[in-house]
Formats: sequence, structure tokens, C-alpha cells
Amino acid sequence: MVNKVGLSLTLASLALLATSPARADNTTQTTSTSVSATATPAPATSPLPMPQMAGPLGLDTTPYSFNAGVLNKIYISGVASAMGIAQDHAKAGDRSYRGDVSNAQVFIQNTQGPVQFYLQAGAYNLPTLGTPYLRTLKTTTDTYGYLPQGYLKYAPTSEFNIMAGKLPTLIGDEYTFTFQNMNIERGLLWNQENKVNRGIQGNYSTGPFSLSLSLNDGFYSGKYSWVTGLATYSIDSNDAIAFDAGGNTSHSDRNSVATPLPQNNSSIYNLMYTHTDGPWTINPYLQYTHVPENAGLGITHAASTYGAAVLTKYSFDQNYSLAGRAEYIDSRGTALDGAPNLLYGQGSRAWSLTMTPTYQFNMFFGRLDASYTRAFRITDGDAFGENGTQKSQGRLMLEAGVMF
Repeated sequence: MVNKVGLSLTLASLALLATSPARADNTTQTTSTSVSATATPAPATSPLPMPQMAGPLGLDTTPYSFNAGVLNKIYISGVASAMGIAQDHAKAGDRSYRGDVSNAQVFIQNTQGPVQFYLQAGAYNLPTLGTPYLRTLKTTTDTYGYLPQGYLKYAPTSEFNIMAGKLPTLIGDEYTFTFQNMNIERGLLWNQENKVNRGIQGNYSTGPFSLSLSLNDGFYSGKYSWVTGLATYSIDSNDAIAFDAGGNTSHSDRNSVATPLPQNNSSIYNLMYTHTDGPWTINPYLQYTHVPENAGLGITHAASTYGAAVLTKYSFDQNYSLAGRAEYIDSRGTALDGAPNLLYGQGSRAWSLTMTPTYQFNMFFGRLDASYTRAFRITDGDAFGENGTQKSQGRLMLEAGVMF
């Protein structure tokens, strides 16, 4: 059975979400930008709420639309992009150089009336720091399929709505797909989080507060035993703070690319802060995860991770920007006690640095990721290199394409 202390902490945290300050959620996100007389003008943004974008990339500001009668206006947008990767210390089965499609996706949605919907369809890749590269077709088929996100939304008022379907996760400070984020690759902390949830979610906002609560299948397990929540408080036009929490109220023995067994039976907490000031965006956040003992799943000793990250972005003008990310993560637990491996071996730790210059002109964009990951206290076979014994990995990634 799931550790009762860990479950109690998760449920208690969710119960407090309504009064906890937090950032915007996946359906009512409010980002603020301070623009002074000397500030760099912010690029125009898409009027569509989905998919959400952390910037600097943005969808077309005038997406294609048509009138669908009772469904009101329907919008169609999308992204098509390719990428190349060069890395050292590739693991067995991976390559030092390769090219691939990163996105071939279309987004269809309506945004008015009490009944709304969102459909995201196509192929995609989810490159992540410090993990072997998985080809796009295999990523798509082995994770969330060719309809990775899609839901119906009932919105009786502007303050409250209910969603059901394949939902964006409420957990974490980075989005799932490459084009949504400051960097091409997701970070080390993101790899401890779930990405797409099948389930139901309620959202409420009033003034500077917003709250979301969801019952879902966690790490895409097909078992609806996860409870997740996110609360946001916008302090002022430049600052917001957020807290999210989630955990499995039962247990599941499913183990796959999208459903890693230890993480799917864990609880997770993130505390996030966002500051914007003219061309600057700064996002520091803290993360804690806990995997309780569960002999029935082969977890004979509990394990946990502690992490911290800072994401930053500076816009030189409406076309050029530079983003950066720094992370540190530490895992606890030993192989002798039977704790699960959550990183590069039980008890390992790691840090990473990423820099991403970006250029976008109208629908066209190009950007470069330069990253370095360094691991410590590794278990041979679980880190980098042909034999999993190397402690570091450097990567260069180039992504270019169109957004419409």
C-alpha cells in the first residue's frame, strides 16, 4: 500500500490550495509584462489560450478561423519543425549525431460559449536533458499517441469551467512540447514530473487567485488514482507565485516510457515564482518528490529527490532573444536497501546548464540549445557513455520551422 504519511501530506497540501498563493494554471494562465518607456516592445501574441507558450516563440497572431454555427468560431493553428542533435558520451543504442522531425502538429479549438473543445494532433518529440534520444515516431507511439492532448470544456461562467479528456499536466514549471518552452529540451526536474493526464479537471479564478483540481491517471497509467492541484496568486503586474502538488492515492504496477513505475507511485510538490520586467522573465522554482516503500511493487525502501531550477529569458527585440536554465537535483536512497533509481543510480545527483538563443520572424523560427549535464555518485551502467560510466554529457541541438 502507498505510504500513509506521504499520501496524507499530498492530500493536506491539496486541501490548502484554495488559500495558497500560486501561479496561473493550465487553463486560466495570466502572464504579466511591465512595459516602460525604455522597455523592449513585447512581440504580439496569439489570441488563443492553447497551446500555452512560455515564449519566446509564439503562434500566429491572426490564426485561421471559420464560423461553425452553435460551436461559434473554430480556430486552426499548428507547428512544423525539424531538429538536429550532436552530443558526446552517447549511451549504447543512441547516436552522437542525428536529425529528426521535432513537431508536425495541428491545433483545433473554439474559445467561446459554454461548450468548448481543444484538439492537438500529430507527431512530436520530447527531448530531455541527460536521457538518451528517442526517435520522433517512437516517441509518439510509445507515449501519448497522435492525439496527445484533447478535451471538452464546459464553461458556464467566465470564472469556472470543467474539462475532461487528455489534459496538460498541472505539475511543474515547463510545458511538454519543444515549441512551448524557452529551451528546446526539457530539464532534469521535468523528468520527475508527469506530462499528459487522462481525467477530469475543475478550474476557478477570481481576481488575482486561480485554482485547479484534477482527478487523473498520473503518468498516463490508465488508472484514475492520482489527485493533482495547482493554485496561483498574482502579486502584481510583474510577479506571481504558485504551488502545485500531486500524488497517487493507490498504486499501479504499469511500467513504460510514459509510465515509469517509481514516479507513477510517487507524490510531488513544486513551489514556483515568476517575475517579468520589460525584456526580462525570471522563473525560479523548487521541487520535492517522494516514492514510498511498496514491497508489492518491488520498492523495499523509500526514495526521494530534491531539486531547484532557474529559468530566464531576455528579449533583445521582437525577433531576437536569449534564454537560460540552471538546475540541480539530488536523489536519496540506496540500492542495498532496495530503493528505486530516480536519476543516475540510487543516491546520485546532477546539475545542468542550458543556453538557447532564438530568432523568430513572422511564422519562421530557428534556435540553438547548448547544454551541459554533470552527474555525481553515479551507479556504473546508469549514467552516460557506451557503458553508462561517464559522468557528463554535452549537447548541441538546432530546431527550425514554422508556426501558423
